[in-house]
Amino acid sequence: MFKKFFGFNKLLLLSSLGTLIFCFNSPQNDDEKMQTVMVSVSNTLSYLSYNAKPINDAYSQDVYKEYFEKLDPSKKYFLQSDMDEFAKYKTKLDDYLKTGDITFFKLTNDRYLQRLTDMEKMSQDIFAKPINLDEDEEIIMEPKLKKNPANQKEMYAEWKKFIKYNILQEMQTLNEKEESQKKKKDSAIAKKQKDTIKYEPLTLEQKKVKATGEIKDLVSSMFNRIKKRKRMDWFSSYMNSYTEVFDPHTNYFSPKDKEDFDANFSGKIIGIGAQISEKKGRLFIGPLVIGAPAWKSKQVSEGDEVLKVKSDPKKEAVNVVGMLVDEAVRLIRGAKGSEVTLTLRKKDGSVKEVKLIREEVEMEDTFAKSIVVNSPNGKKYGFIYLPSFNADFNDSKGRNASTDVKNEITKLKAQNVEGIILDLRNNGGGSLTEVVDIMGLFMNSGPVVQVRSQDGKIQVLKNKNNSPVWTGPLVLMQNELSASASEILTGAIQDYGRGVILGAPHSFGKGTVQTFVSLNRFLNTNDDYGDLKLTIQKFYRISGNSTQLEGVKSDVVMDDYFTYDEIGEKYDEHALPWDQIKSSDYKPLNTIDMAGIVKRSTERIKANKPYQLLVESAKWRQALGKEETVTLNQTKFFELMKKRKEELKKFESLTKYDNGLQFTQYQSEIERMKKDEAFSAKSKNWIKNLKRDLYLQEAMNVISEIK
Repeated sequence: MFKKFFGFNKLLLLSSLGTLIFCFNSPQNDDEKMQTVMVSVSNTLSYLSYNAKPINDAYSQDVYKEYFEKLDPSKKYFLQSDMDEFAKYKTKLDDYLKTGDITFFKLTNDRYLQRLTDMEKMSQDIFAKPINLDEDEEIIMEPKLKKNPANQKEMYAEWKKFIKYNILQEMQTLNEKEESQKKKKDSAIAKKQKDTIKYEPLTLEQKKVKATGEIKDLVSSMFNRIKKRKRMDWFSSYMNSYTEVFDPHTNYFSPKDKEDFDANFSGKIIGIGAQISEKKGRLFIGPLVIGAPAWKSKQVSEGDEVLKVKSDPKKEAVNVVGMLVDEAVRLIRGAKGSEVTLTLRKKDGSVKEVKLIREEVEMEDTFAKSIVVNSPNGKKYGFIYLPSFNADFNDSKGRNASTDVKNEITKLKAQNVEGIILDLRNNGGGSLTEVVDIMGLFMNSGPVVQVRSQDGKIQVLKNKNNSPVWTGPLVLMQNELSASASEILTGAIQDYGRGVILGAPHSFGKGTVQTFVSLNRFLNTNDDYGDLKLTIQKFYRISGNSTQLEGVKSDVVMDDYFTYDEIGEKYDEHALPWDQIKSSDYKPLNTIDMAGIVKRSTERIKANKPYQLLVESAKWRQALGKEETVTLNQTKFFELMKKRKEELKKFESLTKYDNGLQFTQYQSEIERMKKDEAFSAKSKNWIKNLKRDLYLQEAMNVISEIK
């Protein structure tokens, strides 16, 4: 996964090739391919995993449990008799992995699809009869309290409850829309607007009929999507039950999953620059990327239905009606400079063929962006949002996080900002090399992170740059979803005392390093068997502490919505343990009065009523999430919803909160907004959310106090 260790891994893998090479001919069918993948994964895990564990009966039982938590977590699909039959295999899955035996997978997959067909017939029967929403019954919401249905009759009853629950939710949505329309109408009348807003309330029975129709379509669409999944897709999930018992970040990637990962990691794809969405089995063009092939053609519009895709001039067009979105997208993607032809049904009903040349399309949401924040005291500060530590390992000229952050700092310096806030909230990590390079943007050379391999050897990765781009005040923001590479950066900044870490009590707690191992390198074949993302190392802060399980603790602590949920590595039973090693040789800067900053911030936070209300709201939402049952009697259900709505009123002021900060965009962005509607909408929404950000407000207070 991390560029820094690709060369190291090649040496490590080559030394084990003598025991890892398997001589298979190209498989003739999926069964043989799955068998080959299992044996290859088994050997790779045993030889190369950081957390090598015995593949025995105890391991088999863990895999068995993990598999059914993935396949049927809510215990909807399998009968108890199915589970009794499957239980005979609890201690055999380790042997199956070693020998490539797919008996258990085929048995469970076939049974799942059989039960799916049973439930589809049940659904048709349920919707064909009057649905009584006046019965006094409940649905169990907590999966841990659920049991597998004893028989078909019980399965029917439970599935009917699920349908009722969704109908009631849809009816509640209609109630809320109706209430919103009524308010708009009353407002229009009060203001004597000429164009009065139409408001035609539905009866309870009309809402029920409309909601039932909507849920019927959704359920039908759900069954169709599941049935269209290919067996190799189900197999990927099965294989991940084996890998994730080693640790949560060891995963099997099918060829198409690896392709998606690479696209997201690099922030670019080769395609036409149009989103594809599905509605009731039909595929439609979504928003277009300005400057991309679809937009430049002036022949493709949002809302066009995609009927066929001709991925190559030499091939026949493929009918994509009813196809899964990801399969259609793969037909549209291809080599840079190659031709793809779309057959579209336009909004006026006409059918049109459009030929497009594929180009490299960047996904801007992957990259860093910045804005100038104007504080009430008249000072200007810079805010940089970094969604991931992205890197393009396949293109030396591709974009990467460190270069992007450097460019944003340069733009902010040109605006004469007095401090910089780097937002790492929800940043799940990325390239380890990029972390080291970004550290070099903020301080002189020195160790950044320590990495320990399976054999116990420790390597210290150092920033060798002695020309930092920003030496002024620095605040890093984090939450419980800031993980891996984010934690390396916040940990290093904290250990040096280079800046202040503000946010959740602690970050996610992922202290492991992964790399991709291609299964094809061990096989005598031209076929593609996918990759194994494998944990090969653990990283440690320069202080010697691991971030594993514990994460990085914030200097200025502010609870958020995630604080009261079970989010973090420590909640995964297969996570590697916390430990620590010797500190590396480094010297803290000791230039920040951290005690004073924390003391003053704590006082402000205690006196901040909107923040206290937000915390109360988070606790209220957590309590709702722990409710074990919900009534399916419509009278009681709507009373419950009314009660919740009344409770929710207490927190309405948070939606209107304004932190009083003003934001200034760069002139180039202002000009772009005039031409690019999608960019304009995203920019306005981003600023709107920044204005409602309580945490950014406190980050501004903190950075203004850093000398």
